[in-house]
Amino acid sequence: MTETVFTYAAPALKFGRGAAAEVGYDVRGWGARRALLVTDVGVVAAGHAETVAASLRAHGVEVVTYAGARVEPTDASLEEAVAFARGAGLFDAVVAVGGGSSIDTAKAVALLVTNPGELMDYVNAPIGKARAPEQPVLPLAAVPTTTGTGAESTTICVMDVLALKVKTGISHAALRPRLAVVDPALSATQPPGVLAAAGMDILCHALESYTARWYGELPAKQPEQRVPYCGANPIADLWSERALGLLAGSFRAAVREAREEVGGTGSTGAAEQMALAATFAGLGFGNAGVHIPHANAYPIAGRVRDFRPADYPQDEAMVPHGMAVALTAPEAFRFTFDAAPERHLRAARLLSPGVEGAGPDVLPGVIAALMRDIGIPNGLAEVGYAAGDVDALVDGALQQQRLLATAPKDVAGEDLAAIMTASLEHW
Repeated sequence: MTETVFTYAAPALKFGRGAAAEVGYDVRGWGARRALLVTDVGVVAAGHAETVAASLRAHGVEVVTYAGARVEPTDASLEEAVAFARGAGLFDAVVAVGGGSSIDTAKAVALLVTNPGELMDYVNAPIGKARAPEQPVLPLAAVPTTTGTGAESTTICVMDVLALKVKTGISHAALRPRLAVVDPALSATQPPGVLAAAGMDILCHALESYTARWYGELPAKQPEQRVPYCGANPIADLWSERALGLLAGSFRAAVREAREEVGGTGSTGAAEQMALAATFAGLGFGNAGVHIPHANAYPIAGRVRDFRPADYPQDEAMVPHGMAVALTAPEAFRFTFDAAPERHLRAARLLSPGVEGAGPDVLPGVIAALMRDIGIPNGLAEVGYAAGDVDALVDGALQQQRLLATAPKDVAGEDLAAIMTASLEHW
């Protein structure tokens, strides 16, 4: 018996330049009097955290700031944030200001300051115990300063588990922020490398949710079995299609402006269009789900050895999340093409109007051309992986069954191995 029901949920949304300065009004409207502001040192240095903190204070909300969020959160960094919050007294709300890393850190804090147990109790199985919250989490307002992760709209908190060298997360509807505040002025100053990686995350969010298994093809569930990722559906499709159309007209232009150092004011509107695309993609994939590229991205990021991307902190090796997702995307969509040819071709033409062809190479070609133009590395080899790493990467991806279940066709280990091998180089 197959499913006949799909679900849709989203946070309240405030979008536009100047929106970050209104956060205090909104959070005070929840009845909050003391808030934990979660951010990182870079966002503090840029002044964005103070913009939000000043708004909170102006509306009578006491602010305690935690600026220790990492660029790529780990189980250790999340535990440090939770320990800080538990030791800082009682809070009525959490406010995240930063990229997906700060927002994900805030989600973990909002969960664990009101619920018993430790972080790994709530992490997705089989790595963690997948425990469900017993008590309401603290209300969270998410203010993204990068365009890409969609974390302000989703129910997911992502982290690296250091001992296992794997990326995983916590997934529960209670983690969805109550309010998403998207202010394009905060993301208009991203350096080009960050913008390129984050933009590829937007792209893959839209593509993966649009090509996910149709909800009516999934096994039927009882009400208590329903999960946030319910498969492609008519409402998520609208957001994904619109995000792809926005990216077609703004992605290359936004990266070019960032390289030329004229993007700080968003002079052509590209920065604002990217922020809107990120928001739309988040509203789509936050319900439909993502699949193979994101499942592959977890071990790609988690097992990195010494790659240090441009425009990111150079004190440690990393493959930024959006870059990790992009590296196997062309081959993943070549693999899934036969499950829904019309959707893959429609997506390619939304992203690259006028593109010709009708086979499995069309969408991968469009993605690879975009990656080349914006400076994403040419496959896994450029971030330090070789053929001998494929088996370990596949093992890590196979642990992401929550994501692979949303793929439009069944995915076995040998399929992932073929995708990884073909992704060592793209062009």
